[in-house]
Amino acid sequence: MKMDHVISREKNMIREDSITFNLIFILCFIVCFVISLFTQILPTKWSSWLPGAEEKSLIDGTSSAVYGFMSYLN
Repeated sequence: MKMDHVISREKNMIREDSITFNLIFILCFIVCFVISLFTQILPTKWSSWLPGAEEKSLIDGTSSAVYGFMSYLN
């Protein structure tokens, strides 16, 4: 009985961690996407401002930047 309670608690923690990671990713993606959209009107390359954003397309570069940024959070 106690083992079932421990397993249930671990599953809840994993689920909460997954939700937290997704929320952080979405927030970081929005921030990086707004930065990259803003810098599209500037004559400079925005990908040098964000770590890990070496992609040519805006969405792929933003995703790479977010993953690069999130690696610093661990």
